[in-house]
Amino acid sequence: MAREVKFGVFLPTSDFAQARAAAERAEALGFYSVSLNDHFFAPMAPAETPQLECFTTLSAIAALTRRVKIAPAMAAMSFRNPALLAKMTSTLDVISGGRFILGIGAGWMRDEYHAHDYPYPTNRQRLDQLAEGIKLIRTMWTAETPTYHGPFFKVEKAFNFPRPLQKPHPPIMVGGSGSRLLQITAREADIANLIAPITRDRISLQSMVRFDKARLKSKIAQLRDLAEAAGRPPDAIEISTFGSLTLSPHKSVIDDALAVTAKMMGFPDTATVRNSPAMLFGTPDEVKRELRSRIEELGITYFILSGSLEAFELFASQVMPEFV
Repeated sequence: MAREVKFGVFLPTSDFAQARAAAERAEALGFYSVSLNDHFFAPMAPAETPQLECFTTLSAIAALTRRVKIAPAMAAMSFRNPALLAKMTSTLDVISGGRFILGIGAGWMRDEYHAHDYPYPTNRQRLDQLAEGIKLIRTMWTAETPTYHGPFFKVEKAFNFPRPLQKPHPPIMVGGSGSRLLQITAREADIANLIAPITRDRISLQSMVRFDKARLKSKIAQLRDLAEAAGRPPDAIEISTFGSLTLSPHKSVIDDALAVTAKMMGFPDTATVRNSPAMLFGTPDEVKRELRSRIEELGITYFILSGSLEAFELFASQVMPEFV
C-alpha cells in the first residue's frame, strides 16, 4: 500500500506560549501534525520541571490552527477512564474540525501514578486495559447507544454526542514495541509508533541504544505477521517513529553534536548514533538520504520529530520538499 510521507512536530512541553508559537509555525511550514506527550512530570527532567497537561493544551492548539493534525504522543490509557477519554477525544475532533489522531499507550512512568495516588497496575494489566479501553473508545465514537461490558470497563447507554467528525472514527496510533503491545497494535491500530520498549517504569538509555534498525525491522516484520494473523492485510497499519532531529548546514556542527550525543547516551560511536531510529542527524543532504533509506528499507512513512525551531525551519525548506 503506497502512503504519503508525513512529518510531525513534537511541541515544547513546559510553556504554552512556546507550544503555541511552534504549532502555528509548524502549520505555516507545512508539517502534517503537532504532538505533545501525556505526562504530569517531565519524563527526562526533574519532577519540578514545568509540564503542560496534554489534552487541555492540544484543545487550545486545535482552536488556534486550521490545517495541522492534532496527535498526542502518547496518551496514557490508565490516566483516565476510557469513557471519559472517548468524550474528550470526540470533543477535540469537533474542536479541530476533524483533525484529531488518537495517539495512545499503556502508560509507564510509575512516579506519576504514585504522586497522584493513581493505581499502578502490572505491565500485563495495563496492556490488557489498553486493549479493552481502545474497544470501548471506538464503541463510544461510533455507536448510537454505546454499551460495552468488559473485565475492566463497562458503559451502559453512554450517549456520546457530538461524536467525532471523522468517519468511521479518528485514526488510532498505538505507541510502543513490546511483543504483547504489538499484538494489540495489530488488532486495533491504524498507525504503529514504534519506539524502544519500556518494560520497567523509566526510560532506559541502554534500551534506546540497543533499539537499532535491525531490531526495528524485526518488530515491523512481527507486526505484519500479527496483523495477518488477526485477519488484516499485513500492510494495513502505517509505520511511524519518534526521533530527535539535529540538522545544520555545517558538517562541523553535526560532528560535534554526534560526539556529544554518543558520549551522553552511551552509543559506542557516532555512526551508531546516525543509524539509530530514535535519532536524525545531519546536513540537509545527509538527512534526505537517511530518510529515503528509512522509507524504502523499513516502510516508515510518518516521522514525529523533536528539535529546535531553527532545525524545523531548515528541514521544511531544504528536506521536506523532496518527500511531500
